[in-house]
Amino acid sequence: MPDNSYYSPEGGLPPQTQLLTDRAVFTEAYAVIPRGTMRDITASRLPHWEETRLWVLARPLSGFAETFSHYIMEVAPGGGSTRPEPDEEAEGVLFTTAGEIALSVDGQAHRLGEGGYAYLPAACDWRLRNEGDGRAVFHWIRKAYEPVEGLGWPEPLVLNERDIAPVPMPGTEGRWSTTRFVDPDDLRHDMHVTIVTFEPGGVIPFLETHVMEHGLYVLEGKAAYRLNRDWVEVEAGDYMWLRAFCPQACYAGGPGRFRYLLYKDVNRHMGL
Repeated sequence: MPDNSYYSPEGGLPPQTQLLTDRAVFTEAYAVIPRGTMRDITASRLPHWEETRLWVLARPLSGFAETFSHYIMEVAPGGGSTRPEPDEEAEGVLFTTAGEIALSVDGQAHRLGEGGYAYLPAACDWRLRNEGDGRAVFHWIRKAYEPVEGLGWPEPLVLNERDIAPVPMPGTEGRWSTTRFVDPDDLRHDMHVTIVTFEPGGVIPFLETHVMEHGLYVLEGKAAYRLNRDWVEVEAGDYMWLRAFCPQACYAGGPGRFRYLLYKDVNRHMGL
């Protein structure tokens, strides 16, 4: 398997000579947030986080995506939080793309380097610190957990992508595969965060149209992505935000692999 690469935003500001034309778009069915929009002036701060800034890529909006928020967190050396999550109903997933973070979950110490993944159940006690010499960058996806009577709650998970074999999609000769951190048959989980990989020439060969909302952050490569009625070009560092039932497809023309971090809500009845 090739070495994995993970794009992380750098912030800064473009020069005054740069053209204003860009690929950012927000429609009734989808949004594309290009990597060039993740600048110093679009970064946010959070209470109880030290030496930390973040870019908010997705948040619940009436009439659009409604189930999740997605942050890119940048923590300077010595930064972090002992009170990271203010909502006891919120579960979370962390995925590290640069540096290393020291993570404590219910008193158990872990280290998440590049490719590190953590599932944090609602109401668990977790803390995070950057103990290294350089910045640490990680994705933080949050969702209000929907418990189901008789199923119990999922346990914390701390894994790394490099230790998990991608599962090829049937009939694709390995050109389209998914790295799964959670057993898809474990119905205690109401969201899945996976990594989808396309080898050059790989495609989603039909317009997927389904109830799951999506957030897609491009970790590596480039591709043409179909969103509703439009084909858009995306590259490493871009983000796509799809509301439920937005048609989608993909063509990964190369020259290298195309990979993205994917969120979707799963395994629950529809609220009426």
